[in-house]
Amino acid sequence: MEIELKFPKQFFWGAATSAHQIEGGLINDWSDWEKSPKRLKHLTDNKLNHFEHISGQAANSFENTNADIACMQELNLNSYRFSVDWSRIEPENGKFDQVALDHYLNFVKKLRAHHIEPFVTLWHWPIPLWLRDLGGWESKEIIKYFDRFTQKIVSHLNSEVNFWVTLNEPTVYTGMSFLQGQWPPQKKNPFAHEKAISNLIHAHKLAYKTIKSIDQNNQVGIASHNIYFEAYKNHPINRLLKKGADYLWNERFLNKICDYQDFIGLNYYFHNQINFNLKEKHQYEKASDLDWGLHPEGIYYLLKELKKYNKPVYITENGLADKGDQHRSWFIGEILKNVHKAINDGVSVKGYFHWSLIDNFEWAYGFHPKFGLFEVDYNTFERKARSSAQYYADICKNNRVI
Repeated sequence: MEIELKFPKQFFWGAATSAHQIEGGLINDWSDWEKSPKRLKHLTDNKLNHFEHISGQAANSFENTNADIACMQELNLNSYRFSVDWSRIEPENGKFDQVALDHYLNFVKKLRAHHIEPFVTLWHWPIPLWLRDLGGWESKEIIKYFDRFTQKIVSHLNSEVNFWVTLNEPTVYTGMSFLQGQWPPQKKNPFAHEKAISNLIHAHKLAYKTIKSIDQNNQVGIASHNIYFEAYKNHPINRLLKKGADYLWNERFLNKICDYQDFIGLNYYFHNQINFNLKEKHQYEKASDLDWGLHPEGIYYLLKELKKYNKPVYITENGLADKGDQHRSWFIGEILKNVHKAINDGVSVKGYFHWSLIDNFEWAYGFHPKFGLFEVDYNTFERKARSSAQYYADICKNNRVI
């Protein structure tokens, strides 16, 4: 007998995207890096197609908002998380593009007209070239520039937007850019890493105050990329290692901004089983096309760990690269069963945003990984539903998972 698990009334069912990954036609530090000699040499040396690793027109979503909204309607979504692009809004220092501002305002109005609640992310990694040249996130100056940008865009959209995500996965960005040196600005410098983390923390706090000063009813948080660290066989050493990993990766940033957030956005992709080291040992029954092990039950434990913050939680990202759509329906169902379990255990989960609405430019991986509920033909920009889209649409429509 199948058990029907009903979700709370007014639960937000959504999907998520980011500007650089879908909009197309952007000029920022990331698009500049994509075409840099160092980057192109890396692609050539690894026999990778240059075209597939340059964002270009991406999914052409800036010109194709109606097509994306049609996808949302087909999914029965009542919410949508997306980001605005800083470089499009402020291409030069202090010069704001009114056409870009009005574009985003018109887009959120369209969402509202279709009864879709917008969740707007202010920063999803790329920054304008002028800001990069001033030092980017290593420079304290970026705090005042981010606040000015926040003031501008929030004031412009405030009448239509209630939920704001200031920063997307700040610890992923700083780790990949300043420790591993894989993303722009491609540094391996722990001191630069700490500067960037500190500046991101202060930028969020100031942005929080600014957004609240514009409208006290605005709900503000970040999207935190948390990993479920599991202590193998509950061994004391493994428990100690888990505690350290939890603090450094999952808790440090959230603790610093605890009094400056109305909700916590949780992005969940990874499980790491600790067995006397931080190397993953677990054998997964299923994996994504990127060979990321699929561990749906991990989200339950992460949600339980977030309960101590006593804040509402929105799952702002969760998904998988699955070109053949082999595991997506199973994964969504199992994830949501674990989310439901956490709700029953007293965690205030208010929404779920699947990553992603449509196939997108997956950063350094390029166009190869297919995260979308809708596949995109990059020649025509046509969106076509994968079979899992109907499965998710039924969940969204009926507010339940079976």
